[in-house]
Amino acid sequence: MKKLFLFSFIIIASQLSAQELKPTATQALLKVKVIDDKNKPQASQSITFISVKDGKEFNGTTDAAGKFQMLIPPAQKYKVKYKVFTTVESDLLLDMPVAPGPYTFEYTITITPPRSFTLDNVFFDSGKSTLRTESNKELNELVEYMNLKKTLVIEIAGHTDNVGASEANFKLSAERASAVKEYLKKKGIAADRVIAKGYGDTQPTADNATAAGKQKNRRTEVRILSE
Repeated sequence: MKKLFLFSFIIIASQLSAQELKPTATQALLKVKVIDDKNKPQASQSITFISVKDGKEFNGTTDAAGKFQMLIPPAQKYKVKYKVFTTVESDLLLDMPVAPGPYTFEYTITITPPRSFTLDNVFFDSGKSTLRTESNKELNELVEYMNLKKTLVIEIAGHTDNVGASEANFKLSAERASAVKEYLKKKGIAADRVIAKGYGDTQPTADNATAAGKQKNRRTEVRILSE
């Protein structure tokens, strides 16, 4: 998946209202803002900071303004992880500075989620629409993401290679898309948030003349319809 992200930060004086968290001698106050490339706040975006030093994780979820705050050990480096359909290990590295006394650190992340995403680890029995159990992990991550993004409406798009009759491929791809929708429904996702559609072999992304190309064309995609 192609990712786009930028970041900015600034240390500011620690003059906070009574309602906010306050930095301490051992923990800095990290204020996070998440936006897209059009400067639109990204609500319900889960962000995890992973300490390079000891692997400890610090997680926050943005509010309607695309913001959250947390207390976090200063003078450490943190890998940044976030969710876009499934978990993304980004290239970002947050370097918390060494500074005298309690301080507040502002950090802005720009994330532009793709409008479509291939579920690489969703598998079916050959020639059938029966989901294999090894698909559960990735589908459960999609459920988790949709539970975060409560207004998200998606299309599950089923695709096949060009082996066999086109009519049969359309039928199989539609049944596979419906199987994914049924899985999401069983996990509590409302039926009106998921559209299932089969495209058969009409939208290849690779050359059907090779086995590797056929495998890439047999895929299940998620497409954002509305947020």
